[in-house]
Amino acid sequence: MSKIISPSLLSADFGNLKAACEMINASEAEWLHLDVMDGSFVPNISFGFPVIEAVKKHCIKPLDVHLMIVHPEKYIQRFAKAGAAILTFHYETVENPLEVIEKIKSEGIKVGITINPDMPVSVLEEYVDKVDLVLLMTVFAGYGGQKFIEESYTRIDELKEIIKRKNAHCLIEVDGGINLQNALKLFDRGVNVLVAGNAVFKTSNPIETIHSMLNT
Repeated sequence: MSKIISPSLLSADFGNLKAACEMINASEAEWLHLDVMDGSFVPNISFGFPVIEAVKKHCIKPLDVHLMIVHPEKYIQRFAKAGAAILTFHYETVENPLEVIEKIKSEGIKVGITINPDMPVSVLEEYVDKVDLVLLMTVFAGYGGQKFIEESYTRIDELKEIIKRKNAHCLIEVDGGINLQNALKLFDRGVNVLVAGNAVFKTSNPIETIHSMLNT
């Protein structure tokens, strides 16, 4: 089973993003997670194309871009051009998810679909066999540093059952409240990718923290 750590750039020092990228390059993290927020779908604003383009210049790992924005379909080509290797959009933000999935695929990059904790996992059934990953938010999208929602374990089990029933091969990614205390449990539960922000970037030795998350 794939075990991937995708540290969230949102928790890095924005005064020295080059150093953050160099840390990721030197670590066992396979991806770098970038949260794009628009102040509309979520009550916060993060960063856009210029930051992604700058990060791409310094980070050799695939950029795992999570769009927390309305009308993501309008910007797919630009995010792909900016350097996204994986582009994940919220089910809640589009009228026709299948069209968005196909549009992302047409750019030659991987596609993910995600939902907030108040959205039934069952809405994903139509899409799990058409995407490369499903991201289950384990906090509500919009802010870093939130506490992991314990009911997420049940939602992970439900998603695994849907994937099995559909004979799909998408990865399961979770985002929100991930730390050294729950990383192993989540991997054991069948999660493939952990997004960790503060738990990585706010520690004294992020490279060692990433190693511990993968090997605890």
